[in-house]
Amino acid sequence: MKQRKLGKTGESASILGFGCMRLPVAGPDPSYINEDVAIAMIRKAIDRGVNYVDTAWPYHGAQGFANPGASEPLVAKALAGRLFDQPCA
Repeated sequence: MKQRKLGKTGESASILGFGCMRLPVAGPDPSYINEDVAIAMIRKAIDRGVNYVDTAWPYHGAQGFANPGASEPLVAKALAGRLFDQPCA
């Protein structure tokens, strides 16, 4: 996976990111993410070199963007032990 440097930080990010705004759901409620499938998708991307994962507070909210969504907690589960084993400097 190609990487790009992030300014003067010495860090780099993959040129492709994984967006978590529309993860697979189980049923008509967008806040009920199919966790097994979504986590497998995120981890597969990470295993192939993606280190930029995009999520936000409202993604997969039960009532649109007005309430907190389920995306961020799911991304935390998917990333556990994957990208951030070392503390940030």
